[in-house]
Amino acid sequence: MVFYSLIRNFVAEKGKKMKKLKRLLVRIYHVKALKYALVTLVAVILIGFVDENSVWHHFQNKQKISELQDEIKQYLDEHERNKEQIEKLESNPKAIEKIARERYFMKADDEDIFVLGDDQKTLTSNETAE
Repeated sequence: MVFYSLIRNFVAEKGKKMKKLKRLLVRIYHVKALKYALVTLVAVILIGFVDENSVWHHFQNKQKISELQDEIKQYLDEHERNKEQIEKLESNPKAIEKIARERYFMKADDEDIFVLGDDQKTLTSNETAE
């Protein structure tokens, strides 16, 4: 019995709210300027923010395009530098030797290389101090 009365009260309250909403919509319908303003507001919201082709998405896509163009420029510059380096390596055997010595610590048979570092390295059991 209690459940039935709760449902009846809920339906009655909903009916009151629906009547108020209906009265509000009727008032809006009779005021012409308010109708046009409401339709314009809904259109601006749809066109500006909600739609897939909205102004907001258009702005985001423009930002993404500019970021990608910057990235393309960066990669083209890197490509040019690498192309110049390849040409230099193909034409100059001394350049290959320089890169091998600097990057990979390679040496000729009659040379000794000493690598100097700033950091203090602790000796482990496999290392000996000479």
